[in-house]
Amino acid sequence: MATKKSPEVLFLIVDPQNSFCHPIEGELYVKGAEKDMTRLAQLIDRLSSQIDAMYVTLDTHHELDVAHPIFWLNTHGEHPAPFTLISKQDVITGVWQPFDPHSPSPPFTTLQERMVEYVTKLEQNGRYQLTIWPPHCRIGTPGHNVYEPLREVLRRWELSQYKTIQYIMKGSNLFTEHYSVVQADVPDPNDPSTQLNIDLIHTLEQAKMLVFSGEASSHCVANTVRDIVQHFHQDAISKCILLKDAMSPVPGFESFAEDFFQEMTARGMKIITTADFSV
Repeated sequence: MATKKSPEVLFLIVDPQNSFCHPIEGELYVKGAEKDMTRLAQLIDRLSSQIDAMYVTLDTHHELDVAHPIFWLNTHGEHPAPFTLISKQDVITGVWQPFDPHSPSPPFTTLQERMVEYVTKLEQNGRYQLTIWPPHCRIGTPGHNVYEPLREVLRRWELSQYKTIQYIMKGSNLFTEHYSVVQADVPDPNDPSTQLNIDLIHTLEQAKMLVFSGEASSHCVANTVRDIVQHFHQDAISKCILLKDAMSPVPGFESFAEDFFQEMTARGMKIITTADFSV
């Protein structure tokens, strides 16, 4: 039986969706994201025949989600405003409580107990405090769709190359944030979709060149890349490329993106622009 050939050039595009990229309709618009995706689309068109595989991640949420306002209430029955940060102490003291704190939430006795453990583990991870976002990338809404200029180029690539894009959804578990496509911030032991995706990591590591882009460089791109390279051998990391002008940070989190770029540079990853990229 023939061995499946590893892709020479593999693109991983993180969350190129309307919620982040549409400057008018995007519920969580990332400033500059539409220009990022236009540059990326032009690059894919230019090198279409030289790209062997493309993986596209899709942030995928229900209306009810741990990082959406509706999930939380204060003592006055008010929901938190978008961009509110909720600390472990806020949950323990009841400054913010889940929508039905006394409801059973197996394997926990109550949802309140589950959320205390959740924010405790977030704090231990040391990446982000629980952040309340505007409801975004909701299943069945236009915000979940790929930004149209890029979607059209992806369609043309499939038609011209007789290949299919691998779409990977993340974030539909309402009890945990899921910035990284590789695993949720706090994996749910009862939900395999939140746990470490070893098969995906192995596939990506086999590529001769792995090219990262998408939104946002401060959050979903940063955590996806970090989680992937954490399980790569050093020689695989040196084959990775970040397209710096095909990703932007969430406004107010610019320092997170700069820290990410510095960290990846120190690990041996190449950081270039779409104009300078070639195969």
